[in-house]
Amino acid sequence: MKHAEPCHASAPVRRRARVAFAFVLAGLVAACQVPVPGQGPPPALYRLTPKSTYDPDLPTVDWQLLVETPLANASIDTTRIALMRRPMQIEYYARAQWTDRAPLMIQTLIVESFENSGRIVAVGRDVVGLRGDFVLKTELREFQVEYSGADRPRAHVAIVARLVQMPRRAIISTRTFERRVTARADSLDAVIEAFDEALGKALRRLVEWALRTGEAARRGS
Repeated sequence: MKHAEPCHASAPVRRRARVAFAFVLAGLVAACQVPVPGQGPPPALYRLTPKSTYDPDLPTVDWQLLVETPLANASIDTTRIALMRRPMQIEYYARAQWTDRAPLMIQTLIVESFENSGRIVAVGRDVVGLRGDFVLKTELREFQVEYSGADRPRAHVAIVARLVQMPRRAIISTRTFERRVTARADSLDAVIEAFDEALGKALRRLVEWALRTGEAARRGS
């Protein structure tokens, strides 16, 4: 009885198999090299600083202040750094962000600026369980870099503030604090410096106004 001989592929078949395997391997390598969305260098993170210098004649007050989170429209209620090249169009810097959403960052800086004044007994965020003599309500109207045909951009900050006396919840004063500062160069670092200066000037006026206005209302009542 004859035994069956092992089957051997012919040379052309073996060559075709090797070619097919090479194509499969090349496809797998190429697939591994396809960039995955979200990868790449992380964005640079930026934060601004609270105000710490004030009018030496600023009154020292014995009342407490609660600071609400500023209202803001969707275009600036974000961690992205907004810019405007045209009056009706909002853009954002690529791979650069604030460390927090702009309204939350501004709220923190307002609280820290009041603390740095050393003229108020207590100030904090408006959260459940805290009671204050006054509540500061704010709206972030402008918080972007603007290009208006000039060589250098400028940072534009505008905050509308309302001081509310508790417990009767009466608005005793409303004021807008707006500043524009031209950057020293058309670069992101220079733009952040301009933002910091513009916001600092607005925060100084806001803190001084709130302390003087609140103290006058407190004494009057």
